[in-house]
Amino acid sequence: MKDNFQSKGVTSQVVLGLLVILMGLLFLLDNLDLIEIRRIVTFWPMVFIIAGTVKLCDTQSRNGQLLGGGLIGLGVLMILDRMDIIDFNIRTLWPLFLIGAGAFVLYRALDARRAAPGASLKDDPGAGSDVVDVAAILGGFERRVTTQNFRGGEITAVMGGCSLDMRTASIQDEAVINVFAFWGGVTLKCPPDWTVVLQGTPIMGGFEEKTATPPHNQKRLVIRGYAIMGGVEVRN
Repeated sequence: MKDNFQSKGVTSQVVLGLLVILMGLLFLLDNLDLIEIRRIVTFWPMVFIIAGTVKLCDTQSRNGQLLGGGLIGLGVLMILDRMDIIDFNIRTLWPLFLIGAGAFVLYRALDARRAAPGASLKDDPGAGSDVVDVAAILGGFERRVTTQNFRGGEITAVMGGCSLDMRTASIQDEAVINVFAFWGGVTLKCPPDWTVVLQGTPIMGGFEEKTATPPHNQKRLVIRGYAIMGGVEVRN
């Protein structure tokens, strides 16, 4: 799993780097009076397409793929509306967000039941799971992890917040958590004997580590991913 996370991270960094280069070229052409950047700024919904593309390149779960595709779709609809190709009025069509959120919750519930046919939807199998896959969209999510063989996973916060308490968990060697905070926040709580390695990329956001330095470097928690106009905090 560690190699998969690393390859995904490299792909998303390449995509993000190319997008940043493109933005720099646009501003340079504007300074040279070759184009008018004001016309391009009207296409600000591109931020949703960029965030969705980064998420698609960085995710390994079907939930992440659905979220990335949803962000891209929203950005495309808003741009087509600004080009007067379609009429997409958020004030009129805002119930679509409720429908999409409900469909996302239903999908996660059905997917969890398929993974554990005998489990109840009210059960929380995540506490003892070795891998986490949690998401908060327009809301909050809190989970406690107690497994003694934690291997990492994915955490997504879009205009919401996620809190993962791993203070009673343990790592055999190294675990990798891939985070994606878009207009949201992620808080990770880990034991004092874990060494935290931050490898995330903040974009108008931030990564912050407040953990104590452990006496040994046997258990490593690697944090990768992106904080786009959001924040990620790691503490004991």
